[in-house]
Amino acid sequence: MLVSLLPQTALAIDSQNLPDVREGIVTIKTIDPVKLVGYTVGDVIEREVILTIKAPYALIETSLPITGYEKRYKGQVIGIELKNVSHTKEVNDDSATFDIKLAYQVFTNNVVAKNAALGPEYLNLINTKNSKDLVKYRIPSLDIAISPIAIFGQVKIENNMSDFRGPMLLSDLKEKKRLKVAIAFLAISLLGLLYILGMRAWLPRMGGAFAKAYRALRRLPNTSEGLKSAISKVHESLNATAAMSVFGTNLDEFLVRKPNFVPMKAEIEQFFSLSRHVYFEPNASHNIGSDPLNWLRSFTRRCRDCERGLTPEITAMNTVAQKTGV
Repeated sequence: MLVSLLPQTALAIDSQNLPDVREGIVTIKTIDPVKLVGYTVGDVIEREVILTIKAPYALIETSLPITGYEKRYKGQVIGIELKNVSHTKEVNDDSATFDIKLAYQVFTNNVVAKNAALGPEYLNLINTKNSKDLVKYRIPSLDIAISPIAIFGQVKIENNMSDFRGPMLLSDLKEKKRLKVAIAFLAISLLGLLYILGMRAWLPRMGGAFAKAYRALRRLPNTSEGLKSAISKVHESLNATAAMSVFGTNLDEFLVRKPNFVPMKAEIEQFFSLSRHVYFEPNASHNIGSDPLNWLRSFTRRCRDCERGLTPEITAMNTVAQKTGV
Protein backbone atom coordinates (compact mmCIF):
# COMPACT_ATOMS: atom_id res chain seq x y z
CA MET A 1 0.00 0.00 0.00
CA LEU A 2 2.87 2.35 0.87
CA VAL A 3 4.62 1.73 -2.43
CA SER A 4 1.48 2.58 -4.39
CA LEU A 5 1.29 5.94 -2.62
CA LEU A 6 4.86 6.93 -3.46
CA PRO A 7 4.13 8.77 -6.74
CA GLN A 8 1.26 10.79 -5.21
CA THR A 9 3.34 11.57 -2.15
CA ALA A 10 6.25 12.78 -4.29
CA LEU A 11 4.11 15.31 -6.12
CA ALA A 12 3.56 17.26 -2.91
CA ILE A 13 7.19 17.15 -1.76
CA ASP A 14 9.63 20.04 -2.07
CA SER A 15 13.06 18.42 -2.10
CA GLN A 16 14.75 21.57 -0.85
CA ASN A 17 12.89 21.41 2.47
CA LEU A 18 13.69 17.76 3.20
CA PRO A 19 16.58 16.70 5.42
CA ASP A 20 19.57 14.99 3.84
CA VAL A 21 19.77 11.22 3.94
CA ARG A 22 22.15 9.75 6.51
CA GLU A 23 25.61 8.74 5.39
CA GLY A 24 25.99 5.12 4.39
CA ILE A 25 22.47 4.75 3.01
CA VAL A 26 23.31 5.79 -0.58
CA THR A 27 26.38 4.84 -2.57
CA ILE A 28 27.03 6.75 -5.81
CA LYS A 29 29.19 6.24 -8.86
CA THR A 30 29.23 8.75 -11.71
CA ILE A 31 30.54 8.26 -15.24
CA ASP A 32 31.29 11.78 -16.42
CA PRO A 33 32.37 12.94 -19.90
CA VAL A 34 36.11 13.24 -20.39
CA LYS A 35 35.70 16.57 -22.13
CA LEU A 36 34.82 19.38 -19.71
CA VAL A 37 35.50 22.46 -21.87
CA GLY A 38 34.76 23.65 -25.39
CA TYR A 39 31.01 22.95 -25.51
CA THR A 40 29.02 25.17 -27.86
CA VAL A 41 25.36 25.66 -28.66
CA GLY A 42 23.67 22.41 -29.76
CA ASP A 43 26.17 20.07 -28.10
CA VAL A 44 24.76 17.14 -26.10
CA ILE A 45 26.52 16.21 -22.85
CA GLU A 46 25.85 12.74 -21.45
CA ARG A 47 26.30 11.69 -17.85
CA GLU A 48 25.60 8.40 -16.08
CA VAL A 49 24.80 8.07 -12.37
CA ILE A 50 24.66 4.72 -10.58
CA LEU A 51 22.98 4.78 -7.16
CA THR A 52 22.76 1.95 -4.66
CA ILE A 53 20.16 2.58 -1.91
CA LYS A 54 20.07 0.39 1.16
CA ALA A 55 16.82 -0.86 2.64
CA PRO A 56 14.54 0.18 4.18
CA TYR A 57 14.89 3.33 2.05
CA ALA A 58 13.53 3.41 -1.48
CA LEU A 59 13.76 5.93 -4.30
CA ILE A 60 10.62 7.88 -5.13
CA GLU A 61 10.95 7.56 -8.88
CA THR A 62 8.76 10.57 -9.61
CA SER A 63 11.54 12.69 -8.09
CA LEU A 64 13.85 11.84 -10.94
CA PRO A 65 14.89 14.87 -13.08
CA ILE A 66 12.24 15.99 -15.56
CA THR A 67 12.98 16.16 -19.28
CA GLY A 68 12.83 19.70 -20.64
CA TYR A 69 13.86 21.31 -17.36
CA GLU A 70 16.30 24.19 -18.01
CA LYS A 71 19.20 24.27 -15.59
CA ARG A 72 19.89 27.25 -13.41
CA TYR A 73 23.08 28.54 -11.84
CA LYS A 74 22.66 30.74 -8.76
CA GLY A 75 19.05 31.21 -9.72
CA GLN A 76 19.81 32.29 -13.29
CA VAL A 77 18.99 30.30 -16.40
CA ILE A 78 22.26 29.11 -17.91
CA GLY A 79 20.97 27.74 -21.20
CA ILE A 80 21.42 24.01 -20.53
CA GLU A 81 18.35 21.80 -20.80
CA LEU A 82 17.84 18.20 -19.72
CA LYS A 83 17.17 16.61 -23.11
CA ASN A 84 16.64 13.01 -22.07
CA VAL A 85 16.58 10.86 -18.93
CA SER A 86 16.27 7.11 -18.58
CA HIS A 87 16.93 4.62 -15.83
CA THR A 88 16.99 0.94 -15.03
CA LYS A 89 16.46 -0.68 -11.65
CA GLU A 90 17.83 -3.81 -10.01
CA VAL A 91 16.27 -4.80 -6.67
CA ASN A 92 17.98 -7.05 -4.14
CA ASP A 93 16.92 -8.19 -0.69
CA ASP A 94 18.76 -5.44 1.17
CA SER A 95 19.26 -2.76 -1.51
CA ALA A 96 18.23 -1.43 -4.88
CA THR A 97 20.52 -0.15 -7.64
CA PHE A 98 19.43 2.53 -10.12
CA ASP A 99 21.37 3.24 -13.31
CA ILE A 100 20.33 6.75 -14.36
CA LYS A 101 21.42 8.17 -17.73
CA LEU A 102 21.14 11.91 -18.22
CA ALA A 103 21.61 13.82 -21.49
CA TYR A 104 21.90 17.62 -21.40
CA GLN A 105 21.89 19.96 -24.39
CA VAL A 106 23.45 23.40 -24.65
CA PHE A 107 21.14 26.17 -25.86
CA THR A 108 23.25 29.23 -25.17
CA ASN A 109 26.09 31.16 -26.73
CA ASN A 110 28.25 34.05 -25.62
CA VAL A 111 31.11 36.14 -26.93
CA VAL A 112 33.40 34.74 -24.24
CA ALA A 113 33.77 31.37 -22.55
CA LYS A 114 31.68 30.97 -19.40
CA ASN A 115 31.34 28.43 -16.64
CA ALA A 116 28.27 26.26 -16.24
CA ALA A 117 27.23 23.19 -14.29
CA LEU A 118 25.22 20.02 -14.81
CA GLY A 119 23.17 19.64 -11.67
CA PRO A 120 22.90 19.35 -8.83
CA GLU A 121 19.93 16.98 -9.04
CA TYR A 122 17.85 16.16 -5.95
CA LEU A 123 16.20 12.79 -5.44
CA ASN A 124 13.64 11.96 -2.78
CA LEU A 125 13.85 8.80 -0.65
CA ILE A 126 11.27 7.32 1.65
CA ASN A 127 11.56 4.87 4.51
CA THR A 128 9.33 1.96 3.51
CA LYS A 129 8.75 1.17 7.20
CA ASN A 130 7.84 4.74 8.14
CA SER A 131 6.05 6.86 5.54
CA LYS A 132 6.82 10.05 7.47
CA ASP A 133 10.56 9.49 7.10
CA LEU A 134 11.25 11.40 3.88
CA VAL A 135 14.77 12.53 3.00
CA LYS A 136 16.60 13.89 -0.01
CA TYR A 137 19.84 12.91 -1.72
CA ARG A 138 21.86 15.37 -3.77
CA ILE A 139 23.57 14.14 -6.95
CA PRO A 140 26.76 16.22 -7.17
CA SER A 141 26.98 18.79 -9.93
CA LEU A 142 29.55 18.63 -12.73
CA ASP A 143 31.31 21.86 -13.69
CA ILE A 144 31.88 22.50 -17.40
CA ALA A 145 32.77 25.46 -19.61
CA ILE A 146 30.79 26.70 -22.60
CA SER A 147 32.75 28.29 -25.44
CA PRO A 148 31.60 30.89 -27.97
CA ILE A 149 31.09 29.90 -31.60
CA ALA A 150 33.27 32.79 -32.73
CA ILE A 151 35.82 34.93 -30.92
CA PHE A 152 35.76 38.70 -31.26
CA GLY A 153 39.06 40.58 -31.18
CA GLN A 154 42.42 39.33 -30.05
CA VAL A 155 42.65 36.72 -27.33
CA LYS A 156 45.73 36.07 -25.22
CA ILE A 157 45.65 32.40 -24.36
CA GLU A 158 47.68 32.95 -21.18
CA ASN A 159 44.88 35.19 -19.87
CA ASN A 160 42.19 32.64 -20.69
CA MET A 161 43.46 29.54 -18.91
CA SER A 162 40.54 27.62 -17.47
CA ASP A 163 41.01 25.20 -14.60
CA PHE A 164 39.12 22.65 -16.70
CA ARG A 165 41.42 22.90 -19.69
CA GLY A 166 44.42 21.00 -18.36
CA PRO A 167 47.95 21.47 -19.62
CA MET A 168 48.34 22.36 -23.30
CA LEU A 169 50.87 19.80 -24.52
CA LEU A 170 52.86 20.04 -27.72
CA SER A 171 52.95 16.94 -29.89
CA ASP A 172 56.38 15.34 -30.05
CA LEU A 173 55.52 12.58 -32.53
CA LYS A 174 57.62 14.10 -35.34
CA GLU A 175 60.60 14.60 -33.03
CA LYS A 176 60.35 11.02 -31.73
CA LYS A 177 60.20 9.68 -35.28
CA ARG A 178 63.24 11.72 -36.30
CA LEU A 179 65.09 10.58 -33.18
CA LYS A 180 64.37 6.92 -33.97
CA VAL A 181 65.60 7.39 -37.55
CA ALA A 182 68.74 9.14 -36.27
CA ILE A 183 69.43 6.38 -33.73
CA ALA A 184 68.95 3.70 -36.40
CA PHE A 185 71.26 5.58 -38.78
CA LEU A 186 73.85 5.98 -36.01
CA ALA A 187 73.66 2.27 -35.15
CA ILE A 188 74.14 1.29 -38.80
CA SER A 189 77.02 3.74 -39.15
CA LEU A 190 78.74 2.43 -36.01
CA LEU A 191 78.27 -1.14 -37.20
CA GLY A 192 79.74 -0.24 -40.58
CA LEU A 193 82.66 1.54 -38.95
CA LEU A 194 83.25 -1.44 -36.69
CA TYR A 195 83.10 -3.72 -39.71
CA ILE A 196 85.65 -1.63 -41.62
CA LEU A 197 88.06 -1.05 -38.75
CA GLY A 198 87.35 -4.14 -36.65
CA MET A 199 90.20 -6.35 -35.56
CA ARG A 200 88.13 -9.36 -34.53
CA ALA A 201 86.64 -12.21 -36.48
CA TRP A 202 83.17 -12.36 -34.92
CA LEU A 203 81.45 -10.39 -37.69
CA PRO A 204 80.75 -11.96 -41.12
CA ARG A 205 83.77 -12.00 -43.48
CA MET A 206 86.06 -10.63 -40.77
CA GLY A 207 88.10 -13.80 -40.31
CA GLY A 208 89.78 -13.73 -43.72
CA ALA A 209 93.44 -14.42 -44.40
CA PHE A 210 94.39 -10.76 -44.80
CA ALA A 211 92.50 -9.79 -41.63
CA LYS A 212 94.66 -12.27 -39.71
CA ALA A 213 97.80 -11.09 -41.50
CA TYR A 214 97.02 -7.45 -40.69
CA ARG A 215 96.68 -8.27 -37.01
CA ALA A 216 99.97 -10.15 -37.12
CA LEU A 217 101.85 -7.36 -38.95
CA ARG A 218 100.77 -4.79 -36.36
CA ARG A 219 102.75 -6.73 -33.74
CA LEU A 220 105.94 -7.27 -35.75
CA PRO A 221 109.05 -5.19 -34.93
CA ASN A 222 110.39 -2.76 -37.52
CA THR A 223 113.54 -4.76 -38.20
CA SER A 224 114.90 -6.75 -41.13
CA GLU A 225 113.62 -9.95 -39.55
CA GLY A 226 110.24 -8.35 -38.91
CA LEU A 227 110.13 -7.26 -42.56
CA LYS A 228 110.91 -10.77 -43.80
CA SER A 229 108.24 -12.24 -41.53
CA ALA A 230 105.73 -9.68 -42.78
CA ILE A 231 106.45 -10.50 -46.46
CA SER A 232 106.08 -14.19 -45.69
CA LYS A 233 102.70 -13.67 -44.04
CA VAL A 234 101.44 -11.60 -46.98
CA HIS A 235 102.52 -14.38 -49.39
CA GLU A 236 100.63 -16.88 -47.24
CA SER A 237 97.52 -14.66 -47.31
CA LEU A 238 97.63 -14.32 -51.10
CA ASN A 239 98.00 -18.09 -51.54
CA ALA A 240 95.21 -18.84 -49.05
CA THR A 241 92.89 -16.33 -50.72
CA ALA A 242 93.55 -17.67 -54.23
CA ALA A 243 93.75 -21.33 -53.15
CA MET A 244 96.95 -21.51 -55.20
CA SER A 245 100.47 -20.14 -55.22
CA VAL A 246 100.43 -16.54 -56.48
CA PHE A 247 103.45 -14.99 -58.22
CA GLY A 248 103.99 -12.05 -60.48
CA THR A 249 103.62 -14.31 -63.50
CA ASN A 250 100.09 -15.54 -62.65
CA LEU A 251 98.76 -12.37 -61.02
CA ASP A 252 96.13 -11.91 -63.76
CA GLU A 253 94.75 -15.38 -63.05
CA PHE A 254 94.46 -14.45 -59.37
CA LEU A 255 92.57 -11.27 -60.25
CA VAL A 256 90.15 -13.23 -62.43
CA ARG A 257 89.39 -15.51 -59.49
CA LYS A 258 89.20 -12.64 -57.02
CA PRO A 259 87.93 -9.55 -58.89
CA ASN A 260 87.62 -7.64 -55.60
CA PHE A 261 91.40 -7.28 -55.69
CA VAL A 262 91.56 -5.65 -59.15
CA PRO A 263 91.97 -2.12 -57.68
CA MET A 264 95.05 -3.43 -55.85
CA LYS A 265 96.85 -4.77 -58.95
CA ALA A 266 99.54 -2.06 -59.01
CA GLU A 267 100.23 -2.44 -55.29
CA ILE A 268 100.38 -6.23 -55.52
CA GLU A 269 103.01 -5.86 -58.24
CA GLN A 270 104.90 -3.50 -55.92
CA PHE A 271 104.69 -6.13 -53.19
CA PHE A 272 106.30 -8.75 -55.47
CA SER A 273 109.05 -6.24 -56.30
CA LEU A 274 109.65 -5.73 -52.58
CA SER A 275 109.69 -9.49 -52.01
CA ARG A 276 112.37 -9.95 -54.72
CA HIS A 277 114.38 -7.11 -53.21
CA VAL A 278 114.33 -8.60 -49.70
CA TYR A 279 114.84 -12.29 -50.57
CA PHE A 280 116.62 -12.54 -53.93
CA GLU A 281 117.72 -9.25 -55.54
CA PRO A 282 118.93 -6.58 -53.08
CA ASN A 283 119.35 -4.13 -55.96
CA ALA A 284 115.83 -4.63 -57.32
CA SER A 285 113.69 -1.46 -57.39
CA HIS A 286 110.36 -1.49 -55.57
CA ASN A 287 109.36 2.24 -55.34
CA ILE A 288 107.99 1.79 -51.81
CA GLY A 289 110.17 4.15 -49.81
CA SER A 290 112.26 3.94 -46.69
CA ASP A 291 109.69 2.28 -44.40
CA PRO A 292 108.56 -0.89 -46.18
CA LEU A 293 107.08 -2.52 -43.05
CA ASN A 294 104.68 0.37 -42.53
CA TRP A 295 103.77 0.21 -46.22
CA LEU A 296 103.10 -3.52 -45.85
CA ARG A 297 100.73 -2.86 -42.95
CA SER A 298 98.77 -0.38 -45.05
CA PHE A 299 98.87 -2.73 -48.03
CA THR A 300 97.56 -5.62 -45.92
CA ARG A 301 94.79 -3.46 -44.48
CA ARG A 302 93.61 -2.54 -47.99
CA CYS A 303 93.76 -6.19 -49.04
CA ARG A 304 91.64 -6.97 -45.98
CA ASP A 305 89.08 -4.43 -47.24
CA CYS A 306 89.07 -6.18 -50.62
CA GLU A 307 88.33 -9.58 -49.11
CA ARG A 308 85.43 -8.00 -47.21
CA GLY A 309 83.98 -6.62 -50.43
CA LEU A 310 84.96 -3.02 -49.65
CA THR A 311 86.71 -0.63 -52.03
CA PRO A 312 90.27 -0.14 -50.77
CA GLU A 313 91.47 3.38 -50.29
CA ILE A 314 94.74 4.28 -52.01
CA THR A 315 96.77 6.36 -49.61
CA ALA A 316 98.25 9.68 -50.63
CA MET A 317 101.69 8.42 -49.65
CA ASN A 318 101.46 5.47 -52.01
CA THR A 319 100.15 7.65 -54.85
CA VAL A 320 103.00 10.10 -54.47
CA ALA A 321 105.49 7.25 -54.30
CA GLN A 322 104.21 5.79 -57.54
CA LYS A 323 104.44 9.13 -59.35
CA THR A 324 107.86 10.16 -58.08
CA GLY A 325 109.46 6.74 -58.05
CA VAL A 326 110.77 7.22 -54.51
